[in-house]
Amino acid sequence: MFVDVAKIYVKGGDGGRGSNSMRREKYIPLGGPWGGDGGRGGDVVFVVDQGLRTLVDFRYQHHFKAVRGEPGGKNNRTGESGEDLVVKVPPGTIVKDADSGALICDLTEPGQRAIVGHGGRGGRGNTRFASAKEKAPTYFEYGEPGEEHWLVLELKLLADAGLVGYPNAGKSTLLASVSGARPKIGNYPFTTLSPNLGVVELGERSFVLADIPGLIEGAHSGQGLGHEFLRHVERTRVLVHVLDGAGTEGREPLQDFTVVQQELALYNEQLAKRPVLIAFNKMDLPEARAAWPHCQAWFAERGLYAYPVSGATGEGIGALLDAIAERVALAEPLPSERPEAPAERVYRAEEQRAFAVHRTGGVWVVEGKEIERLVAMTMWENEDAIRRFQRLFRGWGVEKALLQAGAQEGDTVEILGRQFDFSPETIL
Repeated sequence: MFVDVAKIYVKGGDGGRGSNSMRREKYIPLGGPWGGDGGRGGDVVFVVDQGLRTLVDFRYQHHFKAVRGEPGGKNNRTGESGEDLVVKVPPGTIVKDADSGALICDLTEPGQRAIVGHGGRGGRGNTRFASAKEKAPTYFEYGEPGEEHWLVLELKLLADAGLVGYPNAGKSTLLASVSGARPKIGNYPFTTLSPNLGVVELGERSFVLADIPGLIEGAHSGQGLGHEFLRHVERTRVLVHVLDGAGTEGREPLQDFTVVQQELALYNEQLAKRPVLIAFNKMDLPEARAAWPHCQAWFAERGLYAYPVSGATGEGIGALLDAIAERVALAEPLPSERPEAPAERVYRAEEQRAFAVHRTGGVWVVEGKEIERLVAMTMWENEDAIRRFQRLFRGWGVEKALLQAGAQEGDTVEILGRQFDFSPETIL
């Protein structure tokens, strides 16, 4: 089963909780805090596996969660980090955020790795909070929640050359005749509903040839199965137009070429700039032989190279394959899609603690990575930990921002789903 689009949920492992431990040993009456930090949660990592050609595995499994970190221990022992979850994907996989559509990574090279769900950091043990004013803290931090989001995976096949053309032009027959691929072949349109790949061996030379399912007029706007098919043309370095030279479907070969070329350009203007060869197919039929001289002259006038072939008998196949191999050797490698790199800059602490305040349904909602992380990791059952949260809440300017936005004493404030009664003196 060929699957080239999938939607999945990934979540990095949560960090392990810190330890709340005191040193208790004979002759050491004031041992002090002794709790270690929790371990970091595992990451969800995509790795390119050259042996995969489809996203079919993601059809049956949609959720991927990495292992959480182990809690810290006494004697200042740090908990063990969670194991990474490694997920194999085929080459040519593009990963996007399902909500925003932002590109996360483009995985094309065998062995290439990308973290798509970062694990949370481990919570700090009570040893970390000891100070001259607070010599025996009795609280710790919970582990940071792992990064989680829904992703959309799109597969764009990687091939050196791609066979394009109308349905029933003979692309699958041609692929089967020159490689070990065995696509479904039938004398009716849309026999091929998914791309097929074959490796063509020419002595010491070889290249990967893809049979792209048939295109029709309007494919660039989604007519037929246009978008599903055209996605795979984007990764082919050389385009081979396969034409029904005999016009068995009642269409003219030159018109077929013009329509398909226009559809490729309308879908992605870069496709119109790819090297093009023409396979004038079905030369075993008298109609194709009669049409060939006129079509050959038409292509020659436009500087295009056309080759008379027959996928059924093998006529002219050798010359076509040699031409494809030469064009593939000369073609420029296609660049991978890359997410926009952020501008290099030095981040200050106050910028990392940026937050936003807005009112929704009578509730003041505070959003920001650092303030949400603080809420998630605070030990709310401990009064000292709550007082620490209050100090940071005021020190980071959250309380002041709420007042400036119009918050009144007694209003409800919500951060990461946790609600408080707001007061300029105390938020609890």
